[in-house]
Amino acid sequence: MIPKIRIGTDRAFPLIDYLFGPGKHEEHTDQHLVASWNNFAPDPGPNPERHQVAKLANQLDQPVKALGKQAPATRIWHCSLRTAPGDRHLDDTEWATIARRIVHATGIAPEGDTAACRWVAVRHAPDHIHIAATLVRQDGRLAGLSFDRRKAQAEARFIEKEYGLRQLTPGDGTAAKTPTSQEHFKAERTGRTETPRETLREAVRQAVAGAASEEEFFTRLREAGLRVKLRHAPSGDLLGYNVALPGDRNRDSEPVWFAGSTLAPDLSLPRIRRRLDVGPATDTTSEPGNRTARPDRSAPARHRRDAAHVADHAAALLDGGDDEAAAQLVGAGELLDALAQTSPVATRTELRDAARAFERATRSHIRAENADIRALRSAARGIVHAGSALGRGEDGGATAMVLSTLVLVALAAARWHSARGHAQQATASRQAADHLRAAYQQAAATPMRTMCEAGRALPETDRRRHDTTIRTVLDNDGRPSTPVREYDALAAVLAEAEKVGHDPKALLEQAVSWRELDTARTLNDVLVWRIRRIADLPANPQPPRKAPATTENSAKPTRSAQRPAPPPQVQSAIDLHRPTPRR
Repeated sequence: MIPKIRIGTDRAFPLIDYLFGPGKHEEHTDQHLVASWNNFAPDPGPNPERHQVAKLANQLDQPVKALGKQAPATRIWHCSLRTAPGDRHLDDTEWATIARRIVHATGIAPEGDTAACRWVAVRHAPDHIHIAATLVRQDGRLAGLSFDRRKAQAEARFIEKEYGLRQLTPGDGTAAKTPTSQEHFKAERTGRTETPRETLREAVRQAVAGAASEEEFFTRLREAGLRVKLRHAPSGDLLGYNVALPGDRNRDSEPVWFAGSTLAPDLSLPRIRRRLDVGPATDTTSEPGNRTARPDRSAPARHRRDAAHVADHAAALLDGGDDEAAAQLVGAGELLDALAQTSPVATRTELRDAARAFERATRSHIRAENADIRALRSAARGIVHAGSALGRGEDGGATAMVLSTLVLVALAAARWHSARGHAQQATASRQAADHLRAAYQQAAATPMRTMCEAGRALPETDRRRHDTTIRTVLDNDGRPSTPVREYDALAAVLAEAEKVGHDPKALLEQAVSWRELDTARTLNDVLVWRIRRIADLPANPQPPRKAPATTENSAKPTRSAQRPAPPPQVQSAIDLHRPTPRR
């Protein structure tokens, strides 16, 4: 059950008129009261006359009118309560009880308080109700609404459990503000697929990913096409910033500005400055494990391989369970934002969804003041500056390499949050892992198919030898036996590494010992990419070459064998074109 609370400056009539009206899209049906402050409030009913709506609104407004000019500017409290899709439909009696519990929990009308605020609960759809209340009590005092949203959410969790409804995860106050219904309606009217708030939040996250300074951050915002307004103190010091989408204007034709802190708690200028103070490490083009750059690799491929190495280290820190690992979540979020804006179209949608989901996992009340995330920020910066990977070197393979590692990072983040009772963040981490798996499948399809073909094309003796190595190492690791065909790609990469001088068994043992493999859905894929990184093999393997056909008897060919006679039908065709000999 999702309670949404809003407060307004109007009197009761506009809200009551809307609740008993047809709705913006004729979606309101069977409008009626299910409960009220005294159980005797007049019910306008479906399709009411205007004076009937005014009668109910006037009764609600009486305590406000009694104050005259001393009435508060904020007068109306509005809470909508909606069950989750798939939940059973509650009847009017159940909704009435739920409404009384909510107004009691939030302080609008504590049980037994006869001088509390006046309120009504209106039902005009099977799955939700609206509670409208005035914020002046009947004794003339103002309602105490401290933490009303948090109290409503807490009460909703109890209601879900008692009524057998879908139980949502409790929040901790660190989530970004969700768009209002007005923002959704405006987006729908203007033909947008999402609200400006959501578009701006993603754009600001991508602009800060790997940025080295405030100047670079603001430059990226402008290059993304956003309007940027800086707020300065009288001394000239920069206090904050606002962003707006071009063309998004209010009724006065002025831009609709959003401060960074209203987009998300961690996008305020002070919080961004903390991240920039940890600035990215010095840019490097060297491979982490080999210290030498490969000139045959494109910049996107090199930086994706670097990112895979850094992400693997972040996953290990998260598995360590230290609170300082909270900073690794922030760095991993920047890495996802960097990949989302530079990846090919085939994987971009899933990566954007993964980055949006993981954004929730980057925020909690745990602060990691001493953690160093320069390596993650440097990896994000390298990916952003290298640009799109499409068609540039090892685009598919290098992207698959880093995505296979980021799946493990997301799962490690889920375990880290679960251990601390962060239900929403753990759920968001698992959602990000699902999107990353989908993106990985798209990026890895071609290179994995090529490696599987290469494994099947290995000579039988080599294939048996590598299969023995695979089974020996994995069985020693306590893993059950798996059909040989599932290790086609792994056998191919071991053979490829052996050709350049590596010991296949030692290489596989090193790959297995790097980190746990229990969370890997496809053990073969994880080991393949680890070995390609350890052995510094190309991320995009070469397709197997077809061996020339040979006969079983390798005797020296005779002169006639060297010049085989053409087939009869070919010979006859040649004879037809041969000139007739002269007689």
